Amino acid sequence: MTIDLAAFAKEKGVKYFMISFTDLFGGQRAKLVPAQAIADMQEEGAGFAGFATWLDMTPAHPDMLAVPDPSSVIQLPWKPDVAWVAGNCVMEGEDVAQAPRNVLRRLISEAADEGLHVKTGIEAEFFLLSPDGEQISDPFDTAEKPCYDQQAVMRRYDVVREICDYMLELGWGPYQNDHEDANGQFEMNWEFDDALRTADKHSFFKFMTKSVAEKHGLRATFMPKPIEGLTGNGCHAHISVWDAPGADAKINVFAGEGGGPTGELGLAEQGKHFLGGIMKHASALAAITNPTVNSYKRINAPRTMSGATWAPNTVTWTGNNRTHMVRVPGPGRFELRLPDGATNPYLLQAVIIAAGLSGIRSKADPGKRYDIDMYAEGHKVRGAPKLPLNMLDALREYDKDKELKAMMGAEFSSAFLKMKHQEWNSFVSHFSRWEKDNTLDI
Repeated sequence: MTIDLAAFAKEKGVKYFMISFTDLFGGQRAKLVPAQAIADMQEEGAGFAGFATWLDMTPAHPDMLAVPDPSSVIQLPWKPDVAWVAGNCVMEGEDVAQAPRNVLRRLISEAADEGLHVKTGIEAEFFLLSPDGEQISDPFDTAEKPCYDQQAVMRRYDVVREICDYMLELGWGPYQNDHEDANGQFEMNWEFDDALRTADKHSFFKFMTKSVAEKHGLRATFMPKPIEGLTGNGCHAHISVWDAPGADAKINVFAGEGGGPTGELGLAEQGKHFLGGIMKHASALAAITNPTVNSYKRINAPRTMSGATWAPNTVTWTGNNRTHMVRVPGPGRFELRLPDGATNPYLLQAVIIAAGLSGIRSKADPGKRYDIDMYAEGHKVRGAPKLPLNMLDALREYDKDKELKAMMGAEFSSAFLKMKHQEWNSFVSHFSRWEKDNTLDI
């Protein structure tokens, strides 16, 4: 049953709604709508000029309307007179095909037509920095191996507790919070869910974490590699496929016994082929999972201060081993360790489904399983593709992958490549300190 947002506002004491959408670069855009006007907005949507955001539009385009999806509505726990609601972008009565949430919705529907319902959980890592973003906020967080440091996590207890309390209040089922492998870095986990719900929660989690950090005089960042020499921000995704969405799900179709290296780990044939699709499209996938210039300072990083980057650089998969791109930690699911904190919450889920569907349809084989320590013995692996070295290489790989581009949608892929190439050109036209330090006297 569709939620009536006006009735929701009256019942919950909500005075304003944030009608929000996410653009191609992962920027969250919103309009603040008074509750008295929400009934009309629920029908017609809030108007935006798409050109003013990171979408491939011009000032001549007509209004883009973000039509709220009432099933996504979340009352802000830290500001309960405001509610956030995800919007679906529409222009002249048609879905905007390049809008990330629309890309995901279309792929979810396509998978459902084949009886496949993807459920995911994500591990969103972030740093707490000083307000100017220049240094770690906790001057005492200096351990060489800071992961799980109980003193450090308790010094940021007020921030972590407040965010976790809110997730408990929202019914997300948070189950652990920890200090991560870098100084100043944290991770908070909540229960897995249907792909669209996970994407909405991921989007809201970033907004909530930044808001709570600001409230405490700090700055939260999901930037892939904000501090040189330290472990970067990953966004690992745990993936399974079920027979039905939501609470109706009864059978994990990935789970089962079978032959070969995947069957030994408890992945059924469909799980094997879904994984095969991820492996098949991995180099192109990186354009979405690792979408910024800075992303490639994480996945191609030298050894960090803690001793490991916890990020892949080669297209390999394994069992319960965290040094590979994909880990199968137990029956019925696998973990994609490629994505970083800059990934667009909606495009991340969309590209996972697109690659997985491709794999299932073509009965793709994931290839050889490697159980070695890739950080220590990766040089022994022959023939496995290397992940892109930079954003331009990733964009070229995506552009070459005709199947994945088609799965994600021609209009989306064209807009994404155009905008990201513009971003790359902006980066390479920037003059850096390194250039002067290294070439001034040549």
